[in-house]
Amino acid sequence: MKISDVLQVAIYPGLALLPKQMNSPAAIAMLLTIGLQESRFTYRRQVGGPARGFYQFEKMGGVAGVLQHYQTSIIINGVLDRLQYDRSVSTSYSAIEHNDVLATAFARLLLWTLPDTLPQKDEYERSWEQYIEAWRPGKPHRQTWNEFYRQAWGIFE
Repeated sequence: MKISDVLQVAIYPGLALLPKQMNSPAAIAMLLTIGLQESRFTYRRQVGGPARGFYQFEKMGGVAGVLQHYQTSIIINGVLDRLQYDRSVSTSYSAIEHNDVLATAFARLLLWTLPDTLPQKDEYERSWEQYIEAWRPGKPHRQTWNEFYRQAWGIFE
């Protein structure tokens, strides 16, 4: 999927379901970068693995984490209610494979659980560190991150 399409059909609608303070250029840049890093916005199922959706969430990892975290559980429950899903881990895990709006809400809320503010433009290393802390990828590919981060911030130019 093209970045312009991802913004229109996934990121902007997903952020619209969340509190206004969660929507910022830094949030959009991180969501784009993570989606590019994890799936290239092409793969809804992890090749050879259990992760689902463009942001590649695992059932008992990011999905359960967002649903149970004290800062995000009330917010994601409200999103699930609005989208008419029950509040179970299994339902969310299944839904994010094809519901890009819900997947975006989960991804933004996972970033919200981090203690630091989101990185700004040109903060490549800090953005990488936040991605590693939140996503905990099994096989991280540092060599692709900076270019994806540059592309993501490029939408604001």
